[in-house]
Amino acid sequence: MTQDSTTSSVPTSLVEVAGLEKSFGDQQVLRGIDLTVERGTATALLGPSGSGKTTVLRSLNVLETPDRGCVRIGDAAVDFSALSRDKGERRRAVKALRARSGMVFQAHNLFPHMTVLGNLIEGPTQVQGRTRDEAVADARALLEQVGLTGREDAYPAQLSGGQQQRVGIARALALKPEVLLLDEPTSALDPELVGEVLAVIRDLAAQGWTLLIVTHEVRFARDVADQVLFLDGGVIAERGGPEVLSDPRQERTRRFLARMLEAG
Repeated sequence: MTQDSTTSSVPTSLVEVAGLEKSFGDQQVLRGIDLTVERGTATALLGPSGSGKTTVLRSLNVLETPDRGCVRIGDAAVDFSALSRDKGERRRAVKALRARSGMVFQAHNLFPHMTVLGNLIEGPTQVQGRTRDEAVADARALLEQVGLTGREDAYPAQLSGGQQQRVGIARALALKPEVLLLDEPTSALDPELVGEVLAVIRDLAAQGWTLLIVTHEVRFARDVADQVLFLDGGVIAERGGPEVLSDPRQERTRRFLARMLEAG
């Protein structure tokens, strides 16, 4: 991959990551991650805490800046190994990747002083420059999609955790991203609220959205994912289709999955 997106051959994949490395101080968290995500597919990232799953996701959205490696989303590609120290160039690189991805966080991260509708239209109007009428129309359609019609004027504190996370998903979709990045979208929820959020994500997968999901929900990943990546110690230790979760090749993967299924 290169930063020049004007090539004669058009890649069939939507997301491509090559040689991704990231350290925090003297701790190397990513040790050369390579992955490809086809358009319209769901990829599940699983692995123990500290394995690097969330750092991979945050690197795609440049919430964490990789030390080395290349990231391409659509026609925006950045080689972090060769990225200039020029602040303007770095801002442009970050903007290009973020414009093509939407992020859903563990803890919702909604603006508490804004209504549900205000949360959804903030990005489209302030960042993308769309008209308020257009943004509101899209927001209402998205709220219907995630089962929250009629909650436009509610504030986050008036919603359950599951409702807040569904607003978070709608807010990410409001930016019309090419790929949706979901970081443990159910980990902060009470068990009885998990199902309503997973149902929304299942619908998105069925509709053909491109999804990268960091999750510990093994059964959900088996049902929804087209591709499964198991991370351990900053590397992809195992990859394949959803059958990997039923018959993993690595002993480390088998032990992890057994614990997760037992806990669930």
